Amino acid sequence: MAKKKISRRKFLVRGGLGTLGVLALGTYVFRNPIRREIIDFADSFVSPYSGTGTEPNLWFEITKDNTVILHSPKVEMGQGTFTGLAQIAADELDIDINQIQVIAASTASGIVDGLGTGGSLSVASMWMPLREMAATIRKMITIEAAKKLEIPVENLSTQNGIVSGNGTKITYAKAVENVTEWEIPDTPKLKPVADYKLVGKPVARIDLKAKVFGDPIFGMDAEMEDMLHAVVIRPEHIGATYKSANFNKAAQMPGVVKVVQIEDWIGVVAKTYAQALAAKMEVDVEWNIPKKWTEQEIRALISVGNGNEVLVQKEGDNLDDDDKEFLEIEFKSPMGAHAQIEPNGAVASYKDGKVTVILSTQVVGITQNQISKALDIDTKNINIIPTYLGGGFGRRLNTKHAIKAVQLSKEVGQPVKYFFTRKEEFQNDMFRPPTHHIMKGKLNEKGQISNLEHHFASGNVAIDSALLPDIANTILGADFGAIRGGSIHYSAIENIRAVQWHKTLPFATSWWRSLGLLANTFAIESFVDELALKGNQNPIELRLSQIKDNEEGIRLKNVIKKAQKEASYSDEVVNGKAMGFACSTDTGTPCAQIVEVSIIDNQIKVHKVTCVMDCGIAVNPDQVKAQCEGAMIMAMSAAMHEKMYIDDGQLQPTIYGPYDMALLKHAPKEINIHLIQGVDKPLPVGEPPLGPIAAAIANAVRRITGKRLTEMPLKLS
Repeated sequence: MAKKKISRRKFLVRGGLGTLGVLALGTYVFRNPIRREIIDFADSFVSPYSGTGTEPNLWFEITKDNTVILHSPKVEMGQGTFTGLAQIAADELDIDINQIQVIAASTASGIVDGLGTGGSLSVASMWMPLREMAATIRKMITIEAAKKLEIPVENLSTQNGIVSGNGTKITYAKAVENVTEWEIPDTPKLKPVADYKLVGKPVARIDLKAKVFGDPIFGMDAEMEDMLHAVVIRPEHIGATYKSANFNKAAQMPGVVKVVQIEDWIGVVAKTYAQALAAKMEVDVEWNIPKKWTEQEIRALISVGNGNEVLVQKEGDNLDDDDKEFLEIEFKSPMGAHAQIEPNGAVASYKDGKVTVILSTQVVGITQNQISKALDIDTKNINIIPTYLGGGFGRRLNTKHAIKAVQLSKEVGQPVKYFFTRKEEFQNDMFRPPTHHIMKGKLNEKGQISNLEHHFASGNVAIDSALLPDIANTILGADFGAIRGGSIHYSAIENIRAVQWHKTLPFATSWWRSLGLLANTFAIESFVDELALKGNQNPIELRLSQIKDNEEGIRLKNVIKKAQKEASYSDEVVNGKAMGFACSTDTGTPCAQIVEVSIIDNQIKVHKVTCVMDCGIAVNPDQVKAQCEGAMIMAMSAAMHEKMYIDDGQLQPTIYGPYDMALLKHAPKEINIHLIQGVDKPLPVGEPPLGPIAAAIANAVRRITGKRLTEMPLKLS
């Protein structure tokens, strides 16, 4: 599709302020009551597309065989985003799902999403913009067809990629052939969702064949002509810095092209990866190690009462610490690694001042800007080509390894492929920070919760991240990644309070799928369950009585009641099995889960999970259910198995195996997903189901053993 001499019109993407716009407001109103309102708003706000390239003909390409290619500003991390976007676009384009392909837009396409891919926002944020884009390009095609057929536009109709009218027809491909100047009309009226043929239906994944047959679609598969291979030497101790090195022997190793030292790091470039790795072992590096951190010291840093205090939620009065009637419980969660299958890396080429990088990344635009700043190259000379991701989960929001790949290519004058080893991936992850929680609460004489307080401590999540380097801390004073799920959603409780304590750790912590939701919900929902037991009440009925009948409350109540019904919830322990319940609301998506658990050989065994979620319009219900299943299994792994720790000043473990993760044998034999449509738009899906599962399991174990588990990973001894 020709792109020259475009009639430019600023394409309106509806939906209000983007995330950065919301935060910018806080610059002027960041004191307590208004700040808390902003934090609450940001916690459920779905930002619209706010990137560049807002002309529809940049997004859609029509090939000679009448296939439509959508250049997506979002990448595919395995969550099925491309299929969902294909369904939305195809319905407005009047084409069949088999007529559309989706590829991740490179920066050379002119389409760059400044917020990248993450936060479970891909389909939700693209819902209106993509419908508008697709409807507009269909109108543009029809205008060109009218010219070629010499038929008035109003006499033409579209179906299956064909424009027809007055007994004649023309394909989309023929209609746009040789078009060099586009007329971009006002956005046409969108189709009613009820008339869509694909949205809301279980459509097969459009990337299924490529994955089944092992096509080279991931970052590790990428190659360039005359490509060399590289490794980088990194310190193993926290906070260690480069002191000196002797790499004479390494430089003489077979296949080695060059040993590169740039500032405080060393890279080895060789003809093959094996040769580069072998040479790396011969580099003698001395590091400055100012301190060997211990696990106990890190735990002491992340504790309620230590660091920057931010009141993120407050209604009514505080609990009186002299009141002997209130209950108080402490909860903890450990550091966690992303442990994605594909390690980070990039293939880069620097030639004549122009850069091309192929990599798995969630932040195409940010990667381009980081390289531009580091090497002083205009962004127009940097093309970032994103691939499918072999696991993302927030790990690929940090892409500084792309800078090193470009620098190495510049040093040797050839394309270079540079990837982390598995050990480097574990030790240099952007870890999920450890957390510490103190829950306080009290029942009144009627058995209702009169006071509920959540005090929680965490390391960085949004603060100092690639996505929001300084804004979160400077403007809000809180890390709104760490506070996700930290507020109390039981709106009928008269006195509630949530307080965050923030501390930056001596190693990198950042985004991890669901951010603070998993740990925060574990603490809140475990504690509410304990209050129910203290008051001898049904834990579900107590929760329902503590939720207001406003829009958010009604949607939360609906998922709770549906879960209660579908699981036939009972408080009783039957044949050694007990049920546990928990719920949460994340990014506007309420989710309730009930697990059925037993204890076998002193190990917790989850037999069944019932999950009910209200994500609005489920663009692809099968895909949404698969996301729920994957999210819950990932949450179970984090809740019952995963833990990073510090030994001799080093982050451990460094390989799979010692880093305990859920295996197939740990998966429930039965998972039932039920979807409710409480609003008429898609809402985030990928992270909300991670919230309740840890608390639900702990609540079931409490009924069997009488013991309240307060620390993840959940262990009986």
